[in-house]
Amino acid sequence: MIPASTHVAVLMGGWSAERPVSIDSGNGCAEALEGEGFKVTRVDVDRDIARTLKELKPDVAFNALHGPYGEDGKIQGLLEVLGIPYTHSGVLASAMGMNKLVSRAVFQSVGIPVADGKVITRQEAARAHAMEPPYVLKPICEGSSFGVFIVREDQTNPPQELYADDWAFGEELLVERFVAGRELTCAVMGDRALDVTEIVPTARFYDYESKYAPGGSEHILPAEILPDIYRTIQKISLEAHRALGCRGVSRADFRLDDRPDGTGALVCLEVNTQPGMTATSLVPELAAHAGIGFGALVRWMVEEASCDR
Repeated sequence: MIPASTHVAVLMGGWSAERPVSIDSGNGCAEALEGEGFKVTRVDVDRDIARTLKELKPDVAFNALHGPYGEDGKIQGLLEVLGIPYTHSGVLASAMGMNKLVSRAVFQSVGIPVADGKVITRQEAARAHAMEPPYVLKPICEGSSFGVFIVREDQTNPPQELYADDWAFGEELLVERFVAGRELTCAVMGDRALDVTEIVPTARFYDYESKYAPGGSEHILPAEILPDIYRTIQKISLEAHRALGCRGVSRADFRLDDRPDGTGALVCLEVNTQPGMTATSLVPELAAHAGIGFGALVRWMVEEASCDR
């Protein structure tokens, strides 16, 4: 067991669109780690982070960053260069998990079902429907539903917001066939798939507000789905975690069309290698359902930290 005197630098903030939720995640994890007896330094990450870490000399970096630079392999590469053991996935797994096009290809290569899709430019997506509605438009490398549009059957035109001069989510988009039905998620902790949660947004779309605002969504845990589908989701979550080479904790998101007149389709949308750790986040809730308290969860993540991940 790692000694309580271990100095843990909790990396949070950064400069991505997900900075606010990263701050919440980081502060929550730092408080829990302090409760476990660790020496904790909260680090609001800026572009001088290499110098900051060299001065701090922490024993472990707890990565609570979200979005570009935090979960796409960049901060992981820096930590490898500095030789500081860190939590969550390594450079390659993080980069592949963040890139929806690459992760789709990995999933398909091992037989994990994904929605029909293709890549188009932002201008093409704004000019005409990329496929017959309903479909989903999403940036290649963003999280927390930033820049995502669900184009419904009754929409005559594609989202005109894509023409905005201040668009900040990349010039290529992934367009996928919309799968109606349930939103489901399953966390993986090491080599163990936890339970399955159904997410029921209070709005029509599980967007940033639904994810992180209190009351933004209802979580049904365990999800009330057929037992064989439940086990399939757990199995696929572990397969996706392993296919990407993830370490520590990850979370796989799914759509299931089990409506009476539905298609029966089950597709994996993505794997989040840096899932949120706020008071409303899914992974701490899933861990608690498995009998793992928040303090025990973050302690395990620190104990599991390493380089060469």
